[in-house]
Amino acid sequence: MSKTDLYQKLNRASEITLSVKGRKSGRDIPRPVWFVHEDNTIYLLPNHGSDTNWYLNMLVNPTLRISVDGIRLPASGKPIKDTNRVDDILRKFQSKYGEVKRYYTKLDVAVEVPI
Repeated sequence: MSKTDLYQKLNRASEITLSVKGRKSGRDIPRPVWFVHEDNTIYLLPNHGSDTNWYLNMLVNPTLRISVDGIRLPASGKPIKDTNRVDDILRKFQSKYGEVKRYYTKLDVAVEVPI
C-alpha cells in the first residue's frame, strides 16, 4: 500500500481504531477515536485530556497501532502539552467535526502520530 492510498483512506474516514498497550495489563486495547490527518501526521485529542486512559497508557508505552479501512500500521505517539499547539489541533478538529467541546471535557493535551 502506498502512502497516497493510505492518505486517501484517512481523508475519507471519520474515525480510526487506535490500539495502545495497557500500562498495567500489557494487553492491546483498541478503541475508535476521532482524528485529524494533515500531511504525514495524525493528530488526536484525548476525550478527558491528560486523564484519558489511552493517553496515560501511551505515556508509559508510546507504541501504537492505527487501523483504518482494513489497514493496520504501527506508529508512535508524541504527547503535546503546549497550550497553543493544543488549541491549534482543537481548531482542526472543529473544522472537521464541528463543535467538539461537548465531547472533549478537558483540553490540556493532544497527541501527534507521525505516519
